[in-house]
Amino acid sequence: MADLPFPLAEAPNEAALEAGRRLFASETGFVKGVVAMDGLPPADRPEICFAGRSNVGKSSLINALAGRKGLARASNTPGRTQEINFFDLAGRAYLVDLPGYGFAKAPKPMVEKWQRLLKSYLSGRQSLRRAFVLIDARHGVKPVDEEIMALLDRAAVPFQVVLTKSDKVKQKQVAPVLAQVRSTLNRHPAAYPEMVLTSSEKGEGIPTLRAIVAELIGT
Repeated sequence: MADLPFPLAEAPNEAALEAGRRLFASETGFVKGVVAMDGLPPADRPEICFAGRSNVGKSSLINALAGRKGLARASNTPGRTQEINFFDLAGRAYLVDLPGYGFAKAPKPMVEKWQRLLKSYLSGRQSLRRAFVLIDARHGVKPVDEEIMALLDRAAVPFQVVLTKSDKVKQKQVAPVLAQVRSTLNRHPAAYPEMVLTSSEKGEGIPTLRAIVAELIGT
């Protein structure tokens, strides 16, 4: 493993990759969209959630993991995901697509409602195993990302940074972004000590992320 703090995750071994492949080769289906805490499904299985700024690529990443283009609704319009969307993963776990935070093309009261729901979920869901905090590899961590990281610290929810859209970054630009993200994560005790670099379009990092999810839910 690299000596740098928060290194990029190394490629999993063959057994871990196969466990991830088998898990996501199973049926993944939409369960429900939730707009209030009382609408959450029973906390009867592990949950892995995906959080990130509006338009960071959460839905595209979930689609890539599941190998289904239309599973999660991706949009070029920031703020289109307005609810907590639950997806059943092989009857073993829930993948949870959280509302995008930060800028959203929606009325301010609606945006505030999404943010309250997001914070309530992250603070109070006992079955939540890990939050993946998605960071655009072109831009690094923004102040609004740190707000979510601080919330996860307070809630003692482990979170792991997943860098998205790596195919849109020139190689020489990657190192400065990684350095900025590492510097930020050093301030957050709930941060998991590895990052994953991904591209939903090119498939980079997707097998690694599948293997991580499989390990988290105990396959």
